[in-house]
Formats: sequence, structure tokens, C-alpha cells
Amino acid sequence: MRTFAGGVLATLVVALLVAAPAGAQVDYSGPAFDILAPGEFGGVPPNQYSTDQGQLYDALTPLQGNVTTADLSRFYLSEKFGVTGPVVRSEQTGRPGLQILRDSHDVPHIYGRTRDDVMFGSGWVAAEDRGLLLLEGLGPAYLATLDAPGINPFGLLLSARSFTPSAEAIRFVAAQENVLRRAGPKGRQVLRDLQDWVDGVNAYEASPEQTGPKLPHTKLTDAIAGFAFIGSIFGNGGGNEVANSDFLARLQRRLGTKAGGQVFRDLREVNDPEAPTTIDKPFPYDGVPKGPTPGAMVIDPGSESSAVSAAVAATAASRRLASNFIIAGHDHSADGYPLAVMGPQLGYYYPEIVMQGDLHGGGIDAEGIIAPISPYVFIGRGRDFAWSLTSADSENEQQFLEQLCNPNGSRPTRASKHYLYKGRCRAMQFFDAGRLGAGDGQPARELTFYETVHGPVSGMVTVHGRPYAVALDRSTRGDEPAGELALSDLDSDRVHSPQEFFRAVNQFGTTFNWPYIDSRQIAYFSSGRLPIMAPGTDPSLPTLGTGKYDWRGWLPLNAHPHMIAPRSDTLTNWNNKPAPGWGAASDNYNYGSVHRVQLYRGFTTGMHENNDVSIMNRAATEDLRTVVVWPIIRRVLDGGAPPSRLAPQAAHLIDLWRAQGASRIDLNLDGRIDAPGAAVMDTAWNGIARAVLSPVLGPLTNTLARMIPVSATPSFDPGWYGYVSKDLRTELGMKVRGPFSRRYCGNGNLKACRKSLWAAIQAAAMKLSATEGPNPADWYSSATAERITFIPGLIPFSMRWTNRSTFQQVIEFTGHAAP
Repeated sequence: MRTFAGGVLATLVVALLVAAPAGAQVDYSGPAFDILAPGEFGGVPPNQYSTDQGQLYDALTPLQGNVTTADLSRFYLSEKFGVTGPVVRSEQTGRPGLQILRDSHDVPHIYGRTRDDVMFGSGWVAAEDRGLLLLEGLGPAYLATLDAPGINPFGLLLSARSFTPSAEAIRFVAAQENVLRRAGPKGRQVLRDLQDWVDGVNAYEASPEQTGPKLPHTKLTDAIAGFAFIGSIFGNGGGNEVANSDFLARLQRRLGTKAGGQVFRDLREVNDPEAPTTIDKPFPYDGVPKGPTPGAMVIDPGSESSAVSAAVAATAASRRLASNFIIAGHDHSADGYPLAVMGPQLGYYYPEIVMQGDLHGGGIDAEGIIAPISPYVFIGRGRDFAWSLTSADSENEQQFLEQLCNPNGSRPTRASKHYLYKGRCRAMQFFDAGRLGAGDGQPARELTFYETVHGPVSGMVTVHGRPYAVALDRSTRGDEPAGELALSDLDSDRVHSPQEFFRAVNQFGTTFNWPYIDSRQIAYFSSGRLPIMAPGTDPSLPTLGTGKYDWRGWLPLNAHPHMIAPRSDTLTNWNNKPAPGWGAASDNYNYGSVHRVQLYRGFTTGMHENNDVSIMNRAATEDLRTVVVWPIIRRVLDGGAPPSRLAPQAAHLIDLWRAQGASRIDLNLDGRIDAPGAAVMDTAWNGIARAVLSPVLGPLTNTLARMIPVSATPSFDPGWYGYVSKDLRTELGMKVRGPFSRRYCGNGNLKACRKSLWAAIQAAAMKLSATEGPNPADWYSSATAERITFIPGLIPFSMRWTNRSTFQQVIEFTGHAAP
């Protein structure tokens, strides 16, 4: 790296100030911080900037709920506009209007005389800081646009398995440029921005600065395809209707049509009134239908082909849900300015799948993180506001069942490639996606699939013995670039109020929760190009694809959950339900009465930024089961005698752990969670949860565990926490809103229920005695197993477990730009 000092550095800074466009440094923020773990650099071999931020990130964790103001400056980077501290180096791009300065953490600060310069600079930095990621990811990105059945594009990236798109796939992506052209001047500006970004990528690759593996010549279609990665990983919901239908059919076969349907509704928790919500205003959408549903299909149990199951599993494997925000309004704030701690949980990777950046010039003023397939800051801050996002998992995907037919009128078979649509027997369309390289023990092959008017076909099922093809319809397929319009608005000094923010992010087709903060107000919006389903359908079940039950348009802006200045003066989200009445998508079994967002507690008056961070940092290591559910379990246990002297000792260890805060932290780094109660809970929970539901579900208990894991320890999303809490509260005669159709534990017999829970505690105690020794005080769960490592293993660095955002902002604003 070139290092500038003394007079050279002074000359550089003066040049920067002269070249930077007027107003680029106007900054209305007060204290502003951010962090990205493990670091900004993402190449091989790693350097000091690969893990420098990870070390700071890890150092905050043991402070738990005791973060001070001084700790913010110690363990976060500044998110004030411009370089804070020394300029370590300046990029030599050969473009006269562009300057890229690197700070002491290698974060690029990009200044351009024109907007073109800034966008070019963003591409240059993407190639430099995330070239390895682009090299591995641009091919598989085309698969994210296509929804190729059974393929996890993100998994291909992580395994470095290559994909070469076909001419047909490239044409499919290139056609999406029309989405932006139809958007008028703003859309044409985005196309120009993307081309500038592409030019920046290619310029870096052709420059003497490039020393690593070379990218092939990058094209505009690569940028458009790459943008689909964001949605495929974080911004889609639904698409699980066939598996739901199979589960319903099995429940009805076991319990009868009516009872099986009731249990299915209990467990789906589409609209549980006890579910924690980000706002309290109702926004009804995709609820349980009230009338007949002739367009909703219940398949023959067990008729789902392995290809359908594999396609759903591949989609599920690509999704990540752990982002969060904790926002306090001006009434809670000591200085009267709203406070925010917020960020996306993008997963712990090296190279991290985003990079940091500070962009100024040509009407652009934004700082935060940039997805290295687009020029824009997509989460961060502008001059007088900041925003973030969490995955909303709203229903923008739906499986349709295409009734198979043969054009000659003969009886169709599962192999038929024709389907009935609007009264005609139509041929499915063959699509050649491209060449999938060898990997995962599989040889290279041409990747092909069939599709209908509703989307790619993943496999077959039967309904009353008749064959149907399963096609996946995604609302954003073919419309990917529309989301770039939102990011362009956010970066371009066009947003100065919640209302303008709502209009901007409503252009984002994938499903995200968006918080907003400025010096006056806090606000929230849930985005997505969300389909309006036809009457006679059920969002939980596959839809008959004959044309009668096709989608009826898109949900308008005002029907999306949104709010300015909530009565609570707070906004919290950890991928929980947006609003009352908002139905859980077909792949979401997690909108129950218990959710990890309930760990965000402790809002008071007179708060400072460090108090908001403390709420986040404490919750990041807390055990949700112990904090929220254990008191209910304990009440059931206390009503009867334990089966041995060991069982109550084990239960008491959980009591002690909860009293101490139920943190899963390893403070002394001895590789063990610092409480024996954690070992008891970890060992007993599976037995407790199954004891609650298995008396009714029987062998289908395992089927439910495939739909939603019993516990997603240590992230606690999703899990059976709400099932256990609601049923046991009902068993105890406590007040329950939206009770289940029946009592599950002990088949409704409280005494039998209590006996089964004690048996689960006893079994856990016996297992721990055998593995950890006879003294309960010596029982511990491994903290080493929960340590955070960075996939796919290119760096040895690791961190204590914490459930924080990968990129996180801590910010408030003390002023506002004139309208």
C-alpha cells in the first residue's frame, strides 16, 4: 500500500476539499458509529483489515447490558461523513474527478465531481475489496434471477461451484433493463449508475492496482443478476405451500378432517393475537380464509416428489433471518433526539458479503454498507436521516398446482409436459439455464428445467390420484432491478421525511422491514411487491393453477404496515410480525406468542445511545427459553412432586441461571457457558417441547420438527417456544388470547402433563450425570461449539457467540436539512 505523510498528506486533503462537490460534507448527525465484522478487507491472503473490526465487535459482547458512552468510541468506528483520523492511502484510479481515500480501518471514502465519478468509484472499490466474492458469485447470481429448482445459488457461491449462464439466461436478465427504462428519468439514471459501476469494476481489473485473481469482463447484466442475490437470501417469503398441504393431509388422516384442520391452524399460527408486533395498528393481509376455498389444494399425503422437497429445501437453505433494530423516540431520549441501534444480520462470512463505503458527489451523500453488485449504499445514513432493514418474510412466493393434461385427450401421467390453463392444454416451456460446474460430489451438467405461466416447475404431486405439476410464482421474478430505484432515492438526498421514505422504499420488491430515524421522528415501513390472492384461495396451501385463481394485482402502499411516531415511542424488530392482522407467510411458523424480540426490554426516559446499545447487547446473549418460557414451565412443575432428588436440583439450576440473567456468554473464555443451568436447559428443552405436543401429534411430532425446528439455539429463531408457552398457560387456567383448539400437553390432563415435563427434566439430569459427572454444579454446555467462525474457513479468526447484526449502526441526528 502507498502511504502518504507530511506535506503530501496535506496536499491530498486540500485537493479533496477542492474536488469535492459543494455541500457533500453537510452532516446533521450527532454521535454516529458503525461496525462490520470481521472487517473491510475481503481478499486472500487476509491482512490487518480482515479482522480488525471483528476484534472490536467481539470486545463489546462481554459488556452485556453495561455499555458506557466511552465504550461506543472504543468498540465502534465513526459513521460521521468524511475520514475520521488519518488518511492512510489514496487510490490511484486515473479518473481526474474521482478521489478514494482509505481511513485507518481501510474503509473507502469516495468523492466525485460528478455522480458518474461516484458510481465508477463504487465499482472500483467493489472489485478491489470484494473481487474474490464477485469472481465466485456473478455466475451463480443468474440462478437467483431464474429460480432454478433445487439450486441454492448462495450455496454455490460458498462452495465455489461455478455456473456459466446460457445465452437464454443472459437474455432473460437483459430484458429486465426495461423495468428501469419504463420508470422514466429516474430509471434511466439508475441504468447509467449501473453502467458506471460496471466501468469501475472493469477499470480496476485492468489497472496496475489489481494483484489478485482477475474477474472476467463484467457486464450490465451481471449487475442486474447480482442484485437478485439480495432478495434470494434475505427478502423472499412463502413458497412452502405443498409441504403445508402434505402436513395438513397427514393431520387429517390421523385426527379426522375437522380436528386435523384445527390442529394445523393451531400450529401454523397465521394470525396469533399474542404474537409480538413492531407496530400496534392492524394491517390485515394473507390471513386464514373465512369462506370456502375451492382454489386451495390439499395433496394426497406422501405424494410430494423428492424434487419438490429438494427445491423447497434449497430455497430455505439460502435464507437468513436475524437482523434487528432497537429505536427510541425523542420522549425516551435524554437530549430529545431519537436514538437508533440497527443493522442487518448477513451471516458471518469471509469475505463478508457486503462492504463499507462513504459516497459523496453529484447529489449523492450516503454512508453505510454496499452490496458489491450495485453502486449504492443500501443500509446506512444520509445527511439527515438513517435507515436499516430486516427480513420481513412476507408472502411474495406461491406454489401453484398445474393440472396436467395431454393434447390428444389421453389420460395424463406424471411425466406429461402439458397443463391446463384458461381452458386450454398448453405445453410447458423448456429453459436451458447454463452450465453448472462439478462440485459436491456431482459432475458438471447442463442445468435445465420446465416452466409454466406461473414459473419454474420443481416436480409433481397428486390430488385425489390425479397428477399435478408444482410451479413457483415469485412476484419479483423478472422485476429485480426495481429495488435499485429505492436505493438511488435513499442515496441521492431525495428523502427528508417519513412520507418520502415510505414512497422510496415501497419501490423495493423484496420483503423487508425498514426503520427510519431523523432528528424529529421515528418511522417504520414493511416493503414488498406483495400479491393480492384471489378469493377462494388459502395463502398457507398451494393454489390451483388453471387461471381462475391467479393473483389479482399488488398490495398498494397504504396497505403495507407502516407508522410514524408510534404511541410507545419505540420501534423494535428481530424478524417478528410487523403488525396485528398480518398473516405469517407459508414458510413461517414463527409468529407465535413467544419471540426473541421480547428480549428487547429496558426502555426508560433519559436514554443515551449507550443505553440503547446496552438493550441490544444484553439480549444478544440471552436464552429466550429461560427468560420467557421457563417461568410457565416452572409453574406446572411446582404443582406436583418430582420423580427423584436429582430432577429438582436440575430445575433449580435453571432458576439460578435465570436469576443471573440467563446469558449464554463465556466470559472467562474457558470454552464453557458460564452457568450449569444452561446445560440443563439445552439438554432438557427438546424433551420438554416434545412432551407438550406429542400426545396429540404422535409420529407427526417429527414432521412438525421438519417444518419448524424445536429450537434454533442459540439464535432462537424459529422454535417451539410459543407452542409450549401458550399450551401450558392454557393448562394452568391462565388468561390466553387466541387459545389453541385443544390442550396438547398430557392430552389436556394437567397431572399427566406435569409428569411428562418432570420426566424430561429427569432424563436431562441423568444424561448430564453420565456425561458431565454426578455433581450438578459441574454441568456445562460448550461455548466453543457456539463460537462464531467465518464461512467458508478462509480465516482462523473466531468470536464469542452473540446474536448481533453483522453490520450495525448506532446513531442520532441533531439537525435537519431545509425542505
